[in-house]
Amino acid sequence: MNTSIVGRHIELTDAIKDYINSSVEIFKKYNLDIISVNSIISKEEKNTKPLFVFEFTLNVAHLDTIVVKQKDRDLYAAIDIAVDRVSKVLRRHHDKVAGHKATKLSEIEAAVVEDAIANELDKLDNEIIPVRLASYKPIDIEEALNELKASDAVFKVFYDKDDNMRVLYKASAEGKFGLY
Repeated sequence: MNTSIVGRHIELTDAIKDYINSSVEIFKKYNLDIISVNSIISKEEKNTKPLFVFEFTLNVAHLDTIVVKQKDRDLYAAIDIAVDRVSKVLRRHHDKVAGHKATKLSEIEAAVVEDAIANELDKLDNEIIPVRLASYKPIDIEEALNELKASDAVFKVFYDKDDNMRVLYKASAEGKFGLY
């Protein structure tokens, strides 16, 4: 995180710089990818009384630039209020990001269904033998028919040239075939 402090019409003391840097350290607790924090302090005169303007500009990854400007007669009060406002924005963004990582109800239901299917397959483990398809490349229906006639199999599952899964099966003993 890059930080910069700029003073306009005001001399920046070490105490002010340390206070701003310690305030910026608070932003790290939100675990966001903060690219840079720019702090600008300026002094204005209003009704012959000094008025401090403090501005934070934060660049956060995957979020628009955050700009908070605070005016107050006391510089430290302006900094504190600006830090609170930026913290509120960062907390909201952090909560939004963290909330989207939560497990959805549909994912839980899908996991339960998959576990049930796995349990059923375990029960039928002695009866069902998984077989991989010999070829995943698309073939013509005529080619599949010739392969089915040449084998002792009752059906053949294959992909046609249009990438549709097809099933060719022996429909009767008289040499008729069916196609799904």
